[in-house]
Amino acid sequence: MQNHIRNIAIIAHVDHGKTSLVDAMLHQSGVFRENETVAERVMDSMDLERERGITIMAKNTAISYEGVKINIVDTPGHADFGGEVERTLNLVEGVMLLVDAAEGPLPQTRFVLQKSLAHGLPILVVINKIDRPDRRIREVENEILDLFIDLDAEEDQLEFPLLYTQAKAGVALTERPTDAAVGELTAAEFSGDLRPLFEAIIEQIPPPSGNPEGVLQFLATSLAWDDYVGRITVGKVVSGTLKKGNQVVLLKKGQPAGTSALTKLFGYEGLKRVDTDRVEAGDICAVAGVEGAFIGDTIGDPANPQALKSISVEEPAISMDFHINDSPLAGRKGKFVTSRHLKERLEKEMLHNVSLRLEQGAEGEAFRVSARGELQLAVLVETMRREGYELALGRPRVITREDNGKQVEPLELAVLDIPEDCLGVVSEKLHMRGGKMTKMVNHGSGRARLEFEVPTRGLIGFRGQFLTDTRGSGILNTILIGQTALINKEFDRRANGALVADRPGKVSSYALFNLQQRGRMYVRPGDEVYEGMIVGENARDNNLPVNMVREKHLTNHRAANADDLTKLVPPRQFTLEQAIEYIADDELVEVTPENLRLRKKRLGGWAKQLGKG
Repeated sequence: MQNHIRNIAIIAHVDHGKTSLVDAMLHQSGVFRENETVAERVMDSMDLERERGITIMAKNTAISYEGVKINIVDTPGHADFGGEVERTLNLVEGVMLLVDAAEGPLPQTRFVLQKSLAHGLPILVVINKIDRPDRRIREVENEILDLFIDLDAEEDQLEFPLLYTQAKAGVALTERPTDAAVGELTAAEFSGDLRPLFEAIIEQIPPPSGNPEGVLQFLATSLAWDDYVGRITVGKVVSGTLKKGNQVVLLKKGQPAGTSALTKLFGYEGLKRVDTDRVEAGDICAVAGVEGAFIGDTIGDPANPQALKSISVEEPAISMDFHINDSPLAGRKGKFVTSRHLKERLEKEMLHNVSLRLEQGAEGEAFRVSARGELQLAVLVETMRREGYELALGRPRVITREDNGKQVEPLELAVLDIPEDCLGVVSEKLHMRGGKMTKMVNHGSGRARLEFEVPTRGLIGFRGQFLTDTRGSGILNTILIGQTALINKEFDRRANGALVADRPGKVSSYALFNLQQRGRMYVRPGDEVYEGMIVGENARDNNLPVNMVREKHLTNHRAANADDLTKLVPPRQFTLEQAIEYIADDELVEVTPENLRLRKKRLGGWAKQLGKG
């Protein structure tokens, strides 16, 4: 037993305050100097994490409390990043489950909790945001207990300790806050700190069981790169002791794959990696010098190599083809535009993202990337475009499998929080997409919560329609729950056709004004278009070639400046996720560092369809 160490993962649904609580723990543990400038949500180190307000990459930090080192792992709350969660749970001996005091446990809470219970980890439950005006703490406590029972938790796991926090204020309570002043803590409750939380972690989370004198076993759970020392392997010393300079053996699938010397050994203090000469069993650390190490591999003793169980990850649910950008506007903004660049970048991503799969696509130089969901793919593409890559993306497709001679497809649980007056239209749309309602809760507050089991194929392209139907006030969360028999129905097809540019040039106000009646436009005056580029959505179900560059013929009665008086409807602007969901099978999303464009796979021949115009 290593009584001076505790390893704990913090899990929660998106936006339940997980990263804010870690911030408060870091500040109150004395990690930062009094005059040190620290960014808000310091654990969200990626730009995308800060912009989206979610955790994408699992990260670990270490704090000290009364002589005990507490290794904290901040894990993603979204099921699309489940690969991060699954490898993180191999590092820890316990889990802190954080739940919003108003929203209660939501789908991603369920996903990560199910993984934690399957690992047999003790759970410390924390109800956060206890100062919310709409808090309902007693009901949330009951919902958490129901969720544990629903997930077949063991009897000892049902006896979970319970704390109450307001993360931004850095307050933790062991007793349920009073209901007298709903939305505000009393002065006595608000003047506390996180000491009860630190003490609960030390008391409720067991210390690591590894023996520092045992056979060396180090489990690799993530990879990093340093320009000075090369590949860095992060993981946990399960048994034995790592020493700088020692010879170790790399074990892949239980078999030795070469020996090497540890050139660098890093421990964690706060958010920083610090050089150290020795790390004992139970601690989380990083090592350099072991070439070829991958997530799930074991680093062991050459004299007595003993492999640990590798990390298993659930299979991907959807796939998408990554193409080189071959449009007429290709190469103007990006630094990396060739098939070789694209392949190298995707192979690099596979090294540290265990939940992705890469294979050669069916169409020419395309590469097929399989993932848990559209958000995971969108984050990868957004990261690549910021690095200077240009590419084109095909439509997401669900991955079907054969089970006992029958074709099955992924099934998801969709939880919707919507206004009461939207119940009919939302339910109808989901039923049309193969959904079955399993639960409805209506507290009479003007909003209702619905639960649907829906094939993943039926949810592709649904989110945008859902936001339109709920006037932007609906909340949709989904989680993969299993497989269902393949439904022989095309409920994921877009109802409307596209308006397709029939010639290159710059969009004119005159052309836009006259084409607005045809449908909704996606371009502005002055935008550059090319033949085959999608410039709008047709009001009908067919594709329609259009001339977007037509200019007004000038006469004595009409002047060019009259265009300034035309009233144009603002165009629709797509985010990357919306564009991926929107396109049809014969379309692509063109992605550059500065632009997103929709286009047809076949760029030529549209002018012939229109005729001379």
